[in-house]
Amino acid sequence: MRVLAFRHVPFEGLGLIEPTLESRGIAFHYADLNQHGAPLPDTSRYDGLIFLGGPMSANDALPYLRTEPGAIEPAVATGKPVLGVCLGAQLIARALGARVYCNVEREIGWFEIQLAQGAACGPAFTGLGRSETVFHWHSDTFELPAGAVEPD
Repeated sequence: MRVLAFRHVPFEGLGLIEPTLESRGIAFHYADLNQHGAPLPDTSRYDGLIFLGGPMSANDALPYLRTEPGAIEPAVATGKPVLGVCLGAQLIARALGARVYCNVEREIGWFEIQLAQGAACGPAFTGLGRSETVFHWHSDTFELPAGAVEPD
């Protein structure tokens, strides 16, 4: 099994996701579309896609952010697993037709998240509880795209 992680800045890697993938024997590669001239990779060669964070917004007019829906839309349409972390979640929401906008308040610090029932039972979240405390650093939020499930 192989996963492709879209990295938006050199200092935003997979973090704690990396040892989890390694412990399950899942190979991963990075796509660094922020590097000048980097092409959109052939995502059909991967079993899942991860879209990582970065200090920018999904609404920023950066050429590589406008390229990534070309990987998100077909992956979702074919049922390929797609995970978005922070900026990555914004990009997925935007690619699926949801609005991304500036939140009323910035979220910086450790906050609790709730996994939806389906996510808590999914293989990507094995070992996590329904509630986890994770670090946040963002000022944007987004509407859920059609078909998305809110936590119970």
